[in-house]
Amino acid sequence: MPSGREHTAIADKVELITYADRLGGDIRGLHDVLRGPLAGLFGGVHVLPFFQPYDGADAGFDPEDHAAVDKRLGTWEDVARLAEEFDLMVDVIVNHVSAGSKPFLDWLANGERSAYDGMFLTFAGVFPEGATEDMLMRLYRPRPGLPFTPYQLADGTRRLVWTTFTSRQIDVDVRHPVTHDYLVRVLDRLATARVRRVRLDAVGYAVKTPGQTSFMTPETFRFIDDVTAWCRERGLEVLVEVHSYYRQQIEIAKQVDRVYDFALPPLVLHALTAADADPLLAWMEIRPANAVTVLDTHDGIGVIDVGADATDRSRPGLLTPAQIDRLVEAIHDGSLGTSRRATGAAASNVDLYQVNCTIYDALGRDDDRYLLARAVQLLTPGVPQVYYVGLLAGSNDMQLLSHSNVGRDVNRHYYTRGEIEQELRRPVVRALLRLIRFRNFHPAFEGTCVVAGGGPRLTITWTHQEERVVLDAALDTAFATLTWTGERGPRTAALSRLP
Repeated sequence: MPSGREHTAIADKVELITYADRLGGDIRGLHDVLRGPLAGLFGGVHVLPFFQPYDGADAGFDPEDHAAVDKRLGTWEDVARLAEEFDLMVDVIVNHVSAGSKPFLDWLANGERSAYDGMFLTFAGVFPEGATEDMLMRLYRPRPGLPFTPYQLADGTRRLVWTTFTSRQIDVDVRHPVTHDYLVRVLDRLATARVRRVRLDAVGYAVKTPGQTSFMTPETFRFIDDVTAWCRERGLEVLVEVHSYYRQQIEIAKQVDRVYDFALPPLVLHALTAADADPLLAWMEIRPANAVTVLDTHDGIGVIDVGADATDRSRPGLLTPAQIDRLVEAIHDGSLGTSRRATGAAASNVDLYQVNCTIYDALGRDDDRYLLARAVQLLTPGVPQVYYVGLLAGSNDMQLLSHSNVGRDVNRHYYTRGEIEQELRRPVVRALLRLIRFRNFHPAFEGTCVVAGGGPRLTITWTHQEERVVLDAALDTAFATLTWTGERGPRTAALSRLP
């Protein structure tokens, strides 16, 4: 199916996604890596949660103190120094706090006498008149079971507390004044540290409404509007993080500065494993222009983003159920089965939230296919972000998985400085770095983009005045070339041989 929609560029440089402790050891170490072996590669960096504690139940996404930097990683001064050199993005976890946080412990100790009473969602708080089986079955959750955990208060009272993710992540009532004050204090702290952009983590689950799915409802959209206004008052741009039906991403994009293009990774993988560009081309026709393009993040490869609407199966996805099943099996085959061990028994179900695997392993550690996948990502209109494991073409870390038994840890390797230097010498990594620099500096990317092709062929063309860049790819063989204008006229090279 041909595609010819013209896209206007957002001429930002490529950005990095990383943990502070897994690429340099701490915030200062990360800064040294960005100024040292990775110098000149990235215009911005998304540092995943570095709050107190950064190593809790969900790798920092369960803060006990969202306004404090974990002392083991550094200080707010270290954060501000990083923000002086790079456009810095930081997570705002709006849906929940840690069960070890001071507010929650105070509420457990004092109940209705606590200054934080009303901040935390309970079954009775959301369903004051009770809930029928039908109402509970409508609730949407990314994990099996109902989203409730029993907790006992100091007076012996037992309450069912809302826990969307893990039993240690306590959902907050985002409409309560105490929660509002808490979130605003977090935003003020980030603005003071010169953070440019915030990523609203798990915001799709933040508003609970009796009788609804409590995921991406009209009330959720109104809350996103509210948080976006709070952020803009403080000069903060907003990126929304939601794995959901693709049409919801299109709607969210109208409200905020940026959304993730989470449909891109599975569509690129489908294109390369099935030699079929058609679903990717169809998405290129309708995808939001203000997107952050990714192939990998700290989470797994989201299949829900290309599937049918989980709340209304009559609304088809970007891939059919058969195509999704084939894609999941292709990922497992490419990783020699390691992704299956990290993902679980329901891996080929269309309700799957994610497949846990590095992109390099998902493509069978094939350097040509990997570089082509990265070229498609980098040439897709939007702001490209490259995950630190993907930057180094990392493989599934089965040793870390065996230690933690957390599936997503296969894609969360801890790199020593020596490992970084070693990985940067690999030909595939060196070729990727050249591709990133090319994307950062060629003037054609300040212009417009046209995507065309069909079946096993894909062409992406960027044009700005007299400048031009063309990616021409054969998906069945992974043979691809870049043609571009230069000082001495047009040039063509294979992706692995860019100068």
